[in-house]
Amino acid sequence: MNYSIEGKKALICGSTQGIGLACATEIARMGAAVVLMARHQEALEKAVKELPCEHGQTHDFLVVDFSDWQNVQTKANEYVAANGPIHILLNNTGGPPAGPVFEATPEDLQKALNMHVICNQVLVHAVAEGMREAKYGRIINIISTSVITPIRGLGVSNTTRGAVANWARTLAGELGPFGITVNNILPGFTKTARLNTLIKGRADRAGSTVKEIEDGMLANVPLRRFAEPREVGAVAAFLASPAASYLNGLNLPVDGGRLAWQ
Repeated sequence: MNYSIEGKKALICGSTQGIGLACATEIARMGAAVVLMARHQEALEKAVKELPCEHGQTHDFLVVDFSDWQNVQTKANEYVAANGPIHILLNNTGGPPAGPVFEATPEDLQKALNMHVICNQVLVHAVAEGMREAKYGRIINIISTSVITPIRGLGVSNTTRGAVANWARTLAGELGPFGITVNNILPGFTKTARLNTLIKGRADRAGSTVKEIEDGMLANVPLRRFAEPREVGAVAAFLASPAASYLNGLNLPVDGGRLAWQ
């Protein structure tokens, strides 16, 4: 099978740490030139130096703030106009704060939808024509298992992730005729800073220890461990490759079997 993506360029969002950086690393390892996109320049400069480049490719980065979708739109359009087509787009943005959806304000929901649905939309607009002309396009969205089963205490996130999932699957049907695939990865419990924050928050609210909360979560995961970010990155790299050319419109859990166990 052909896994090589040499000669391709990938735009990876939220890519200075965690799952985003792991996806960028695996995609670079398979040969693509990677453009990292995040809001902190110092972190981007550090991350881009650590990406694999054994295929002779060079990597780049863009400083953008996903709370300002117009900024994302402008920077992406300018980059594509100046540097040519993007063949692989990976949408990945940090989740909204925890809390019940009933207590969320309209502003909370609007902010989350702007950062996820609207930013994803303007990025697709920036890259889709180049993908079509190149006859190669991969759009991959890092979402959450909450697309299948809502996660207690993450009301705004559940709402927003579900919107992204249906946006993406609709897009898969619309862009498929042009050879552009659109797929969603649904990570389960993964060792990231966000997971650590959520676990600590649950422990504080419940008057429990972090270990007690972790043990309760892992009891629902057949593999009895949290995922490493690189394990999600490996799936993203596969979906970015020619080997995944007939996969389109998927909601693909990477969760150690948690959803199947429920």
